[in-house]
Amino acid sequence: MKHIAVITDDPGWHGKELHDAFNRKGFQCTNVSLTDCHFDLGAQKNKSLFLPGFENDLPDGVFVRGVPGGTLEEVVFYLDILHALQELNILVYNNARAIERSVDKGMTSFLLNQAGISTPPTWVGNDVHKAYAFVRRELCMGNQVVAKPLFGSQGKNLQLISKFEDIVNFNVYNKIYYLQRFIHTGQQKAFDWRLFIIADQVVASMKREASDWISNVANGGKCYSALINDRFAELAKEAVRVVDMHYAGVDLMQDAEGKLWVTEVNSIPAWKGLQSVNNLVVADKLVEHFIKCLSANSNITVAS
Repeated sequence: MKHIAVITDDPGWHGKELHDAFNRKGFQCTNVSLTDCHFDLGAQKNKSLFLPGFENDLPDGVFVRGVPGGTLEEVVFYLDILHALQELNILVYNNARAIERSVDKGMTSFLLNQAGISTPPTWVGNDVHKAYAFVRRELCMGNQVVAKPLFGSQGKNLQLISKFEDIVNFNVYNKIYYLQRFIHTGQQKAFDWRLFIIADQVVASMKREASDWISNVANGGKCYSALINDRFAELAKEAVRVVDMHYAGVDLMQDAEGKLWVTEVNSIPAWKGLQSVNNLVVADKLVEHFIKCLSANSNITVAS
């Protein structure tokens, strides 16, 4: 029986869904926190990397469901564990490089922009005067600005800058400004679309709507089933190709003039809300693709 490590500190509903899906395919799963892993480079070569629950043999594959926060050193160490697993020719889904590209909103925005994908005008840096200059420029153009943590998810700690008096009142997180033009949809209620991509295919989609300007489900946004056209699908799939992920949740917004914008590419997306309005079990789709990748990965040999 293949033994899979599910990387998570809070398995919850998503963890159970993954375990059930893997079990249905005859796979065993063990939850692993990266905080409990370590290197022991004085030990035997095949014992140099320790994962709890895998004391005798390393996992056949790794499904990353969460990476804990912490200091810079802690986060680098957690990603080092994932990098090391891949160096040992173990499938890591999504891998550390993909997570690095997406958890850092600045790098995601840069990569999308370089690929010519429409993403809102953004300023990232630690110079307060240049940050304020960007905000003033956008306000003078009639735009609003969203201030976000560089590392963040689920719509937490977002701030909307609507007038000049707000410039000196918004927070900066860990001395880095991530400022992005707010996309006006032309409607009073905020809404966007979440597309769930697996293996370059849109497997599910939904529209999210909120009573204020943040539509994330974690902030009370409501989910609705949504049929998306080829223009939506191709933009989302291209965004995932740019950041090179096995699967992702892509957020799209459409402005008042009808232009589509990619606002987020999430390498560890939740899918509880999505599944509630789509007739499928998302974990089954993920595990099916994971097993295909695992089979392909087993045929790859590492150069000596």
